[in-house]
Amino acid sequence: MAVTTLKRKLRRKRQGQTTRVIKIKQLSAKPVIKNVDIEELKKSFDK
Repeated sequence: MAVTTLKRKLRRKRQGQTTRVIKIKQLSAKPVIKNVDIEELKKSFDK
């Protein structure tokens, strides 16, 4: 008996896996916290 691989089904399964991993990474990602000098920003708006 020959074993055939279901390439289309496998491709759809992999696509679902990759999108799930990407979604998890986006949800768990944290934004970069930068130290911002508030007084310097206020001075720049006065000009």
